[in-house]
Amino acid sequence: MCELFGTDGIRGVAGEYPLDFPTVYKLGKAVVRSGKRSILIGRDTRTSGLWIEKALQQAILSEGGEVTLADVITTPGVAILSRNIPFDTGIVVSASHNPYQDNGIKMFSRNGIKLSDEEERWIEQAVAGDANLDPGAKISEDRNQDEIIALNQGLVERYIDFLRAASSVPTLKPLKVVLDCAHGAAFHIAPQLFKKLGAEVVAINTQPNGRNINHNCGAVYPQQMAQTVLEAQASFGVAFDGDGDRAIFSDEKGNLLDGDYTLFILARSLQKKGQLESGCVVITVMANKGLEVALQREHIRTLRTRVGDRFVLAEMLRGNHSLGGEQSGHVIMKAGFFVGDGILSALKIGNLVLEEGCSLGDLARGLEKFPQVLINVRVREKPDFSKIAEIQRDIEAAQESLGEKGRVVIRYSGTEPLVRVMLEGESAGEINKYAEGIAARFHEHLGETS
Repeated sequence: MCELFGTDGIRGVAGEYPLDFPTVYKLGKAVVRSGKRSILIGRDTRTSGLWIEKALQQAILSEGGEVTLADVITTPGVAILSRNIPFDTGIVVSASHNPYQDNGIKMFSRNGIKLSDEEERWIEQAVAGDANLDPGAKISEDRNQDEIIALNQGLVERYIDFLRAASSVPTLKPLKVVLDCAHGAAFHIAPQLFKKLGAEVVAINTQPNGRNINHNCGAVYPQQMAQTVLEAQASFGVAFDGDGDRAIFSDEKGNLLDGDYTLFILARSLQKKGQLESGCVVITVMANKGLEVALQREHIRTLRTRVGDRFVLAEMLRGNHSLGGEQSGHVIMKAGFFVGDGILSALKIGNLVLEEGCSLGDLARGLEKFPQVLINVRVREKPDFSKIAEIQRDIEAAQESLGEKGRVVIRYSGTEPLVRVMLEGESAGEINKYAEGIAARFHEHLGETS
């Protein structure tokens, strides 16, 4: 993996390397020099997205490229538009579920799939080694707002049309749906779609101010959404993340349902309709063991990959699989142009509630989760922890004790300075004890110092 590009594009604190102005400007010029001329740029609602968008725009134009601004739009929206209009490249300025201080840059090819490692490596080497990419004057703040708003609306409408075409029912009446838009990129898109399809919509967290994206709301903090479902007596609720590629659900009783449940529900439906090509669902090492067991009961196989939608998608393409995704709520459907789209997931769940004539709680019945604990530890660096004797000894002791009825999964985050300690087993008390011990050992050896 390239140093500039992580598992999900470029990400960091806005204004600091690699998201400082000179690096962003060089990146825009390098993209054009890589052979990509027509470029779509979209962003989420973070305050820093404006200057990053402008820096990319000026750099691309300076190299003779063509720029179309989508303004605020979801990551999957850019991917789908890149493929269907098409553009040589779609660029999204977003840090997904991270707090507003962070930002990021993701890139899609003209087929709507993220750039390959080779393409990222070429761009990274150009940014690092070509002095002719250095920026000149600071970016101009001039902006024709009316033109951008009009253009954005046209692109958003096209994206909504793609989503509407994916609905298997003509109307979502009489569903009542809570949509938690996380003050992010979905804030004006998800409510439009569901209202146009006839659902009664209760939309929350739809007033972005540039600093409140993901703040105690959305897919990472879905509790408010679940409570609103109960108060509104809604059919179900869904919480998106900042860039709209994740979806976490609540059933009609306020029970939270993560991506494992979404995969379970969709896999059963696809199999029933004869649309589950290969008879296999691609999941990651973080998926709950209970999902494997539940799908096996339905005669559906599973295949695990590393964490990251790019690895899920790579396996889906390699094995011609129809469905894959992550426990975080990032679900990829072949019918969704091979991009994780939280709004599309919500639409499909709404379709199934109506088609099956039952509640979301009924659809989720059949998946019983194994006890699972996840502890995140902030780290100052990310060395090979298998070579740290005390950490490795604790991990091996936990796995030996849990045996075949449990799992220990330790990995560094690809987008944040974190190590994720996940344990799964039959006894919640036992896995909590081991997880806390391993987490403490990481903090001792690698934890951030104040």
